[in-house]
Amino acid sequence: MTRSTQPLIIAGGYAYAEQAGIQAFLFDPTSGELIPNGSFAGINNPTFLIVHPNQRWLYAVSEINHDSGGSFGEVWAFQIGDEPFSIKPINRQSSRGDWPCHLRLDATGKWIVTTNYGTGSVAIYPLQKDGSLGEMTDFVEHHGSGPNTARQEGPHAHSSIFTPDNRFVIIADLGIDQLVIYQFDISEGKLHQHSSVKTRPAAGPRHLAFHSNGKWMYAANELDSTITLYDYDPAKGTLLERQSLSTIPSGSPENIVADIHLSANGQCVYVSNRGHNSIAVYDIGNDGALKLISIPGCGGNWPRNFALSPNGKFVLVANQYSNELCVLPIVKGLETFGAPLARANVSGASCIQFV
Repeated sequence: MTRSTQPLIIAGGYAYAEQAGIQAFLFDPTSGELIPNGSFAGINNPTFLIVHPNQRWLYAVSEINHDSGGSFGEVWAFQIGDEPFSIKPINRQSSRGDWPCHLRLDATGKWIVTTNYGTGSVAIYPLQKDGSLGEMTDFVEHHGSGPNTARQEGPHAHSSIFTPDNRFVIIADLGIDQLVIYQFDISEGKLHQHSSVKTRPAAGPRHLAFHSNGKWMYAANELDSTITLYDYDPAKGTLLERQSLSTIPSGSPENIVADIHLSANGQCVYVSNRGHNSIAVYDIGNDGALKLISIPGCGGNWPRNFALSPNGKFVLVANQYSNELCVLPIVKGLETFGAPLARANVSGASCIQFV
């Protein structure tokens, strides 16, 4: 099997530097089979990855903190080689904060943003012509706290997303219950605070996803296990909350939400539940409003990041506590998942990306 016939996926997780923290697999789009195709050791906790649109560059966080690791977290740049497949480091930069946990590329593929969960800060870097990370061009810190004293004692910037017009960057800060909107200076790589939106108290916004029409944004709220629909006004660069739904059945045991993705056709949105060990599936109405369809199991323990296959037939889940990737078929008509078709061992699995 080769990349010409089988899509390539790259996965990362919580692993020591001496372990193969980044692993690659060929994915059979017919059977769902995962075929090992290489790995990289040498980076601590590559818990979030992102592949550049040119498919030649890979970026990863090194989710460490100053107290335990002796230095702040880092962002690494890698070269993806082919025939034979390889992952080789290009360079790395300090994130200037603790526990960097997310990366996002802008629409031009020339800038990358990372969020430092531990210290509630955001950094942005230019990408050079060889794929390397340039010197940080901006760094912003959040301040404040939330009502959940165990998890919201301070700011915890968890993820970022660029608006569809690439004019703004929205930061989901779990610690202060805010979506902070920054105007993005594409020429200088600077972030200028534009506005912010308060979520419900103790919601803990974690990850964000825009609908392809650019008018609706969905937020996965970690702490209260909900999904929220926002209307986005591109002229004003503002968000207005319209709907919130639970991601778990009433009476469920303790749960925290992780990842969120929309189907390629824009008709469904999926949210992963850690604790309930499931993925909530919602239908998207003509007005963007959500209707819960089902909450099928994730095939393992503690689902973090997940990915939908390009053909829309499978969901691939990174199950952290069961140290594996799990491939589940999407059952059309029922909009639920069938029994797992394939599994692959990945230490502390936390992220999976199609190349």
